[in-house]
Amino acid sequence: MKLKLNFSSFLILMLIVVISCKKDEPKKDEVSKEKWVKLFNGKDLKDWTIKINGHAAGVNYKNTFRVADGVLQVNYDEYDKFGESFGHIFYNKKFSNYRLRLEYRFTGEQLSDGPGWAKRNSGIMLHCQSPESMGLNQTFPVCIEAQFLGGLGTDPRSTGNVCTPGTNIMMAGELLTTHCIESSSDTYNGDQWVEAELLVMNDSIIRHIINGQSVLVYYKPQIGNGGVDGIDENKWNVADGTPLKNGFISLQSESHPVEFRNIEILELNK
Repeated sequence: MKLKLNFSSFLILMLIVVISCKKDEPKKDEVSKEKWVKLFNGKDLKDWTIKINGHAAGVNYKNTFRVADGVLQVNYDEYDKFGESFGHIFYNKKFSNYRLRLEYRFTGEQLSDGPGWAKRNSGIMLHCQSPESMGLNQTFPVCIEAQFLGGLGTDPRSTGNVCTPGTNIMMAGELLTTHCIESSSDTYNGDQWVEAELLVMNDSIIRHIINGQSVLVYYKPQIGNGGVDGIDENKWNVADGTPLKNGFISLQSESHPVEFRNIEILELNK
């Protein structure tokens, strides 16, 4: 009788330990509940729409955006010259609150007539207007740009900066109208892959993270400041000061070849 009682007590004790261990593992449960969604399937451009300056939405001028070896490429091998062929490729869904992550790298050489500032220069556009609402000769969408820059092998050159085509942001309690603001990131030379993550919270906080390091934080993105050529006001006419609460995501083509991979999004509770 005494032996049975001890054995029963032992079983009860083990059950309590197992239950306690499970309660102490919330991090594993939280990770399993994170529903990251791949925006780029590594095979084709399904669910993406292209808009290149001078061409209607949906026209992939000179095969600028393409898929090769599982990466999304911005490639200019069919171009004779760049001209003003600034382009963007938009994912076909609006987002508001999310974490977005991807890897990018610059490759090859810039087209010879590309602007100097665009050398090893690209980015991901947040809270964009739709490609269909852009003017035929509109160079950039109204949006917030997380700017990606590659090192030029000489002076420091930060990446994960913010630029504001047709928009403004706030930092440290001040409304900023400067077009681009540098981050605190390191410089990344050569053709190495760089990891970027963006935390976007509606019209509240936006944080830029490069290779796991927070490099820039700002808030209250809003319409204003102009700076975008070719806007068709019959398609897009939003008053200055309007909060940017949501929008499309797009990747840039600005005359220097660049590649993107592992593009994923985690939508957050509103």
